[in-house]
Amino acid sequence: MDQTKRFPPSAEPQPAKRVRLRTRVAQGGGLLLILGVGVLAIAFLVAALFGGIGGDRSAGLKVPVTPALVARGAYLAQAGDCAACHTPPGGHDMAGGLAVVSPIGVIYSTNITPDVKTGIGGESYGDFERAVRRGLLRSGQTLYPAMPYPSFSRVTDDDMAALYAYFMHGVAPVSNANKPEQIAWPLSLRWPLTYWRWMFAPPVRAFTPAAGQNRLVARGAYLVEGLGHCGACHTPRAFSLQEVALSPRDGDHYLSGSHFNGWFAPNLRSEAVTGLGRWTGGDIATFLGSGRTDKYTAFGEMGVVIQHSTQFVSKSDLVAVAAFLRTLHAAPDNGSATPGLSTSAKLVSDASIRSGLQLYGDNCSVCHQDSGLGAVAGFPALDGNPVVNAEDPSSVIHIVLAGGSVVQTADDTSALVMPPFGDSLNDQSVADLVTYLRASWGNHASEVTAAEVAAVRQALPPAASSAP
Repeated sequence: MDQTKRFPPSAEPQPAKRVRLRTRVAQGGGLLLILGVGVLAIAFLVAALFGGIGGDRSAGLKVPVTPALVARGAYLAQAGDCAACHTPPGGHDMAGGLAVVSPIGVIYSTNITPDVKTGIGGESYGDFERAVRRGLLRSGQTLYPAMPYPSFSRVTDDDMAALYAYFMHGVAPVSNANKPEQIAWPLSLRWPLTYWRWMFAPPVRAFTPAAGQNRLVARGAYLVEGLGHCGACHTPRAFSLQEVALSPRDGDHYLSGSHFNGWFAPNLRSEAVTGLGRWTGGDIATFLGSGRTDKYTAFGEMGVVIQHSTQFVSKSDLVAVAAFLRTLHAAPDNGSATPGLSTSAKLVSDASIRSGLQLYGDNCSVCHQDSGLGAVAGFPALDGNPVVNAEDPSSVIHIVLAGGSVVQTADDTSALVMPPFGDSLNDQSVADLVTYLRASWGNHASEVTAAEVAAVRQALPPAASSAP
């Protein structure tokens, strides 16, 4: 008689059950891993086989290169602000090397001089067109979207020809090898960018004015939406880093303001408090041409844009840009400005900002006045200032901490400097000061916290971020 003790299935020992369960899980996990690898392999092959399709690499320039064409290309390159990214401070014109800090790592701008070995001197017109309007390298790989090719897809064939003539015949060749990106794996892989481009970059198409646009507004729309790529800074981005709107046709988020490189690029729509609702078309054109108006002064990244680009744009094109921006209506949920309160009335009505008032009197009022109205000589008004009232206070915090200087242009060569206060004010003091600015006179923006100040301070270069 067999004396071996037998158990019914329901009474099988628990350790055996766990072993069998782990075996099944392992088998299932292995199958999922195989499937995942297979999907990735197929995605890679599709990107490798079809990702480089678009345009014609062999295409040549269809018009003769003349001095007039090169000059036209030089103007367009300035309107497109190519130098701001491709000419680093102290570097050679268009030779690249500027570090662009992005959410995925550091990307360096490339050499776009006609040097054959390190620049674009060996590129055909077709290569050039594919890179600028389609985001494609000669290898067929996709450019990082730090290059605003989704906007440049609207640039006309005639303007592309002029740009190519300029970069090949109007720019001095410079030998300067491109720097590799500082992006961690797997984000450093190029082939997934093919799918980003397929999903978010519009096809190259001729620019067509919106229904009812007159000639002036249509010209402004072409410059703002296309060559000027204003949305690259001023339009919010989604989690996947694409601009959520590329034109007014895509909704009210277009040019509604976005965080960029440690600043908040302000709302360019017609909101009275946070946008350009109080600006006339003349104000906008003057600001872009000279870097200042009677009330406001450019600083930060916008100062760089004016220095390299918009001060060289023709008056007629600046008027067109202003005319287009004035057509962008305010988003429905934004209110209008309220009447300003005097400083003394604020002191009585809101004791919670007395600390900020004291700091303002000690550090700011000499230039910006007790009224917050500034001075015509280049000290901007704070009352009603869209940057001060912006939903994101990063720019105000940034300039209080690090200071800034007025951009010098051909129209105005004055060199006014705002000193930094990051070395004399701690985070809480800066928060109190900025809260006061955002809640005084006609301003009614949200409170700023010490934690928000600390975050901006941490992102500043070391020389500008010290605190007592």
